[in-house]
Amino acid sequence: MFGSEKIRIAIADDHAVLRESLSALLASHRDFEVVGTASNGAEALELVESQHPDVLVLDLFMPGTDGFEVLRRLDHASSKVASVVLTGSDSQPDYVQVVRLGARGLVLKGDTPETLFTAIRTVAEGELAFSDDVAQGVLMAMSADSQPERAINLHRLSEREKQIAALVARGMKNKDIAQQLTISENTVKRHLQSIFSKTGARDRLELAVIALTEKPTAA
Repeated sequence: MFGSEKIRIAIADDHAVLRESLSALLASHRDFEVVGTASNGAEALELVESQHPDVLVLDLFMPGTDGFEVLRRLDHASSKVASVVLTGSDSQPDYVQVVRLGARGLVLKGDTPETLFTAIRTVAEGELAFSDDVAQGVLMAMSADSQPERAINLHRLSEREKQIAALVARGMKNKDIAQQLTISENTVKRHLQSIFSKTGARDRLELAVIALTEKPTAA
């Protein structure tokens, strides 16, 4: 998607040492450009509005406006920035909430720097960046209270679209789906656009939840 163009990144964290260290670390990569840093949620929102970064690396617990509120406001504003939550929290409810609020990825502060780099590149390409453990826990929690009637929407899909929806629910990326089904990545993207339209899913995560709540039916 970006080719030789750099991924523009904003960082929001109330710990100055971590914020500045992370900024320097990301700036050392040729495909990253740090466009600004923020020490709280209010500054993060101003930064996103003024600089229009591709990716926002966001701490959850900051004074004043916290990360949850930042995600909520960005969602209401239909912001195109892809947010990667960088947190020390080990709370499953926190994970579910940030996903519901539109975060595209989640990285734990105890993870390796490479995990964060990969997550940034992944969300910049329009994919989701959650570890297998986090994704499975979030999907199960979300599917448990998903509206049953939404699963009916899957019956409107073609057989190929159902295949793709099932693979998305397994956490597969477009290029992996394309390889498995022996079709082009662009074809996968076109099918996904149709799937989102038919199911009402806003993104891959909502689609995965809908697919997981689908009960097998007799042919």
